[in-house]
Amino acid sequence: MYVSGFGDKKDDLCLVAEVEGDIIGAVWVRDMKDYGHVDDGIPSFAISLYKEYRGHGIGTELMKKMLEELKLRGYEKASLAVQKANYAVKMYSKLGFEIIDENDEEYIMVYNL
Repeated sequence: MYVSGFGDKKDDLCLVAEVEGDIIGAVWVRDMKDYGHVDDGIPSFAISLYKEYRGHGIGTELMKKMLEELKLRGYEKASLAVQKANYAVKMYSKLGFEIIDENDEEYIMVYNL
């Protein structure tokens, strides 16, 4: 659901990070009914970086740029789901995402644009 047919829907949007012409990470959003889904019309985030590029602020910058782009496009909120044990919980909180729900393993977080 995160990548199948990506680009076919109007809400599909992706930004990538490159080093010397190689893509080393990406952040993408789409309106989908994933674990982070809170309501129709609110895009859910997905992010991935190659392990060797984590911890250098690249993911944070990708997230910031995507939040800026979503705001420019008129969105009011964005959401994501993250496992409680994932180190990225701290990054999402620092960016301004707030926990609105949780289960045994994951937080559901929302960012107000």
